[in-house]
Amino acid sequence: MKKKRSWIARILALAALAAAVVAIIVVASSTDLHSESGKGGNHKSQAQNQKQKQKPRTKAKTYTVQSGDTLTSIAHKTGVPISELQALNPEVDPQVLVEGEVLKLQK
Repeated sequence: MKKKRSWIARILALAALAAAVVAIIVVASSTDLHSESGKGGNHKSQAQNQKQKQKPRTKAKTYTVQSGDTLTSIAHKTGVPISELQALNPEVDPQVLVEGEVLKLQK
């Protein structure tokens, strides 16, 4: 009886090993291990994702600061980059935005 159990144990161990190898292959193929994302190979898809997430630029010429606004939140709401907001409004302190203050969004 002892030999019969060891034979079954060996078969089960081999099956478990095969199942583990198959699971590793499935996980590795579903992840992007072979991409060159670290080398810029996935640059197009990242740029496309950013473009899709970016809000279209507003046609308004000004924006009135509301309570709790930051330059980042205003940039997200209006679609105008932060650097452009700062260039158009050099007199505004980006750390201290005052409610009711009017910011230029276009030249």
